[in-house]
Amino acid sequence: MYKTEICILGAGPGGTTAALHLAQMGISCLLVDRAVFPRDKVCGDALSGKVVNELRRISDELPGLFSQQEEQLPSWGIHFVSPGGQKLSVPFKYNYNRDVDSPAGYISKRLHFDNFLVEQVKQRSEITLLEGVELAKYEQLSGGGFILSGKEGEPQVEAKLLIVANGAQSGFARHVAGLQQEPEHYCAGLRAYYKGVQDLDGDNFIELHFFKDFLPGYFWVFPLPGGFANVGVGMLSSAISSKKINLKKEMLRMIETHPELQKRFANAELVGDIKGYGLPLGSKKRSLSGDNYMLVGDAGALIDPFTGEGVSNAMISGRWAATQAALCLQHQDFSASFMQAYDKAVYNRLWKELRLSRQMQKLLNYPWLFNQIADKASKNQALAKTISCMFNDLDLREKLKQPSFYFKLLFN
Repeated sequence: MYKTEICILGAGPGGTTAALHLAQMGISCLLVDRAVFPRDKVCGDALSGKVVNELRRISDELPGLFSQQEEQLPSWGIHFVSPGGQKLSVPFKYNYNRDVDSPAGYISKRLHFDNFLVEQVKQRSEITLLEGVELAKYEQLSGGGFILSGKEGEPQVEAKLLIVANGAQSGFARHVAGLQQEPEHYCAGLRAYYKGVQDLDGDNFIELHFFKDFLPGYFWVFPLPGGFANVGVGMLSSAISSKKINLKKEMLRMIETHPELQKRFANAELVGDIKGYGLPLGSKKRSLSGDNYMLVGDAGALIDPFTGEGVSNAMISGRWAATQAALCLQHQDFSASFMQAYDKAVYNRLWKELRLSRQMQKLLNYPWLFNQIADKASKNQALAKTISCMFNDLDLREKLKQPSFYFKLLFN
């Protein structure tokens, strides 16, 4: 049995980020994952500028190293297609020059991105990585800490502190931390890989389509290296239930019959299976810690409610978990009250953004407003620039919840 002060469950972006930050501080940890890398992870595969920033926080050289990987594409923005068919193009950097500027975002299969981070982990002597080990049972010790056991009950790890980063289906998050799946704050998604989709953007803009007959859900197309595309749909679980929607049937229906998609997918080939996954959304505050543990990323339900992005928030929470873990060791205090500093730090960084994204999500109930804004922005450079900034500047995004902002958009 391994005995360690810090055990990290899950070697995805949140867990590896926490481990790498601990290593930078000279702190040893045990990192455990049930998979053997490289492994697939069902996801949209888009990596925002926030991800690039978090890579840089781990090490100045990481963004450059990742940009040299063959399995990534630089992405320069987003196309939003409104219910009325208006296309609103939002560059991540306004007036960018792709020959000079560093990309603000990337698109890469999680198979490759997660393995890139695991390869960084393997270079650090402070981190002990266990792959192919599933820890399914958790026993909280009276003196503090946990004993973690396999499916058959065999004890494998004893740790003072757990950083729980093992994803949306985390048994620890449900059974120990008490986080429940709530349909109003949970999204279901499907992902497929296609080859040969026509008219992908030359600057690798990702596409989000808000079709009128699929609201409040959305359809996405994200270009990938080698002529592939990540194609999928997402919708709130509560809407799926109330509307009795079969996501797979709806996704295939839109590809086969929607005028915008029918032509582009005419010669496209589905590669592999259509896979489903769940997204616990950060649209409400939850407790992220307790005695001797912290929840990171999807395990703590920190996914952006509007875009569905989870990688960057996992990395941000992983960084703060490492900071808190260092304080716990320094003060030898692993109590729930001391751990509250972690919750505060994560929500100080993310809550404003998550709350505003929740408001944007609610705008999908008003397609006419979306149409009006997209139409005006497509014709007004100053307005388009303002909306572009909203995806990088929270002070500007704050305007989204002010009624006066929409009045000015519609009538000025």
